[in-house]
Amino acid sequence: MTSMRERMLAGELYQADDPEILAELNRAAVAMERFNGSRADDPDGRLAALRELLGEVGEGTWIRPPFYCDYGSRTTIGPRGFVNFNAVFLDVAPITIGADVQIGPNVQLLTATHPVEPGPRRDKWEAASPITIGDNVWLGGGVIVLAGVTIGDNTVVGAGAVVTRDLPPNVVAVGNPARPVRTLD
Repeated sequence: MTSMRERMLAGELYQADDPEILAELNRAAVAMERFNGSRADDPDGRLAALRELLGEVGEGTWIRPPFYCDYGSRTTIGPRGFVNFNAVFLDVAPITIGADVQIGPNVQLLTATHPVEPGPRRDKWEAASPITIGDNVWLGGGVIVLAGVTIGDNTVVGAGAVVTRDLPPNVVAVGNPARPVRTLD
């Protein structure tokens, strides 16, 4: 029989109250507390806490607390990135962030989904799809990226946009739902 954790990692419907899943959530919550409580005058300690929390943190990447995630271990961030205050990464499925990515304050990357049908939703079933953000992307303040989305290299997403579907490389996208309004050279 497949465990709830295996179902979750495979992108299938699962229930999050499984003891194995709850243990992962608790591990991340402790590491997240350590990172969010870290001192600004101890950058090495802050980076160590971040590396304990996340799956991978590239050289020269900086995240400003507070930072929130589900598991942390499913998030990888390439080198030279920046994540501003109050980022929320619901990393039930993998979140892959490329090199030189700039993420504004209050950005949400949401891999989690729930059934539309009332019965399964009431029974606490959920699923997730990965998010991939290419190299040299800029997500403006308050951007929300939904499950299953890929954002191409060099793309800029304007503040407050809601990204519901893939965005190609080298565009400026705005709105809800986000749509390209300009091509970049």
